[in-house]
Amino acid sequence: MTEVNLGLYFLSELVGTAMLVLLGCGVVANVVLAKNKGFGGGFLMINWGWGLAVFAGVLVSAYSGAILNPAVGIGLLVAGKISFTMFLVAAGAELLGAILGAVVCWAAYKQHFDLEEDPANKLGVFSTGPAIRSYGWNLVTEVVGTFVLVFVIFAFADYGDIEIGTPGGLGPLSALPVALLVVGIGASLGGPTGYAINPARDLGPRIAHAILPIKGKGSSDWSYSWVPVVGPLIGGVLAALAAPALLGLA
Repeated sequence: MTEVNLGLYFLSELVGTAMLVLLGCGVVANVVLAKNKGFGGGFLMINWGWGLAVFAGVLVSAYSGAILNPAVGIGLLVAGKISFTMFLVAAGAELLGAILGAVVCWAAYKQHFDLEEDPANKLGVFSTGPAIRSYGWNLVTEVVGTFVLVFVIFAFADYGDIEIGTPGGLGPLSALPVALLVVGIGASLGGPTGYAINPARDLGPRIAHAILPIKGKGSSDWSYSWVPVVGPLIGGVLAALAAPALLGLA
């Protein structure tokens, strides 16, 4: 395991996750908030926007290996690829980065938040919510989606370095497979819950929603907030346990 500077490691994860959430929440804001040029762009536009957000986030967090997701981090921890300290530092940075990215997104769309009448659309910019509220099945959806994410990232080990979570040998394009994977998960499995597949990506912006002075924002839906945290963590652990047997990884 490569020795890292934990300060730079923290900063790298914070910056990468802030970029990820800024662009990801930004595409949702563009599609759902009133008076936007991208209004009504649809779910596929959101899928692609989040995929490109991942691409940008990975590129700007090269030092830490662009984990950007506690579910990926816990998978790497279970697989023995990162230490417990590295996992905690990354997870803390990811949560703070997600809050920061969401706050900047709100600032960029401030007037559109003010004009939007539906509180659900405002919350939807920040965090996920179920199409049909059934906590058990919503949890299953998040477990399945995150399992796919982390399992396929582990499969990239055949082509690069699993320790950094992205395939090697592609230079700056090493972020592309992960970005396309996120687009695919959103298009295939994103309908039931909005595919958080990342505890920090959902919890950080939800905290931002709760503390920001958003006009007519309504509830932050804390009763659902545990699902996009617990589900992805379970999915990440299951993927790490399954990878050695199903992918033939050491």
